[in-house]
Formats: sequence, C-alpha cells, structure tokens
Amino acid sequence: MPKASELKQGSAVEINGEPYAVKTIEVRNPTSRGASTLYKIRFAHMKTKQKLDETFKGDDFLKEADCSRVMVQYSYQDGEEYHFMNSETYDQYSLNAADLEGQIAYLTEGLEGIVMLLLDDSALGIELPTTITMEIVETPPAMKGASATNRTKPAKLNTGLEIQVPEYIQTGEIIKVNSDTGKFMSRA
Repeated sequence: MPKASELKQGSAVEINGEPYAVKTIEVRNPTSRGASTLYKIRFAHMKTKQKLDETFKGDDFLKEADCSRVMVQYSYQDGEEYHFMNSETYDQYSLNAADLEGQIAYLTEGLEGIVMLLLDDSALGIELPTTITMEIVETPPAMKGASATNRTKPAKLNTGLEIQVPEYIQTGEIIKVNSDTGKFMSRA
C-alpha cells in the first residue's frame, strides 16, 4: 500500500473499488506550523479515462490497483501511437499520446526499465524509471569559471524537453534527468 507521498506519474491505485492511474501530482506545502504537506492528484480511470481530482496528506495510504506489471522497452512512435515491447516475452503493446500525457518527453528510443500496467492483458499506462539518461542538443555556451556558482541555463534535450542545467554543461553532453521532477541530476 503506497503512501500519497510515494506516488508518481503512471502509478496505479484503487479508489472506491475502481482502478485509476496517476496523471499529475501537485505538492502543496502549507506555511503554518504543524500543517502537513498536501498532494493534489489528478487520476484517470483506467477503463473509461474519466478524470478524478483528489487531495491527500503525505502519510495517507492508498490501495494499489489489481493490475499486472511487466517490464517493457520503448520501441518506436507511429503517429499518435507509442509502441513498447515486453523484455521477456517480446509481446508488443501500444498506447496513444493521451494515455502518456506528460511522459512522452522522457521517451527515448530503446529506453528500458519502464513498467507497463496491464489490466486483462490490455495496456493501461506506464511508470517511467526515476532516472533517465538523455543528450543535450542545444544550450548556450559554457562560461569560464561557472563551476563555482549555482546558476543555471536552459537546455534542450534530444526529445524536445527543456530543462535547467548548471552553466558548465555543454551541448552534446549526456546527462541524467529525474523523470518525477523533470530536473537535472548529474552528468551520465
């Protein structure tokens, strides 16, 4: 049983006996003392795609949805469809862009470590690995002596995602990105 603070995009939980997938998580830190952190989470029903907004405290427990999880590898995109392959059985699964809302920018060809959520052998969604290795395709030039400062600059990655990176990072470098927060972690 995961806590609300442990949920990430793509996680599957059961609410009122129905399976839902986490689409977006908004963290709210109240300013008053003793107040607990609130997690405003938007869910999508796994079968009907109906949206549901709920707010939880960080230590609220949620029940995991009764769906199977298999390790898959991202293969390719065909129009609005994204195709994945089971790492063990080589079964093919596809999801459309709406099912992958907010996760498409992290999909690189051959990406492994993705968990596919299956309900009755039909693909419902994915859980991305926390750390994803990506290449910087465009960023302003590195500044001399910038390694001692904590300033950042924008960088465009090979999937089109734009993030902030330290000033010493250059175009062509391979970096690690946190898929939960969308932030730079380190060089790869």
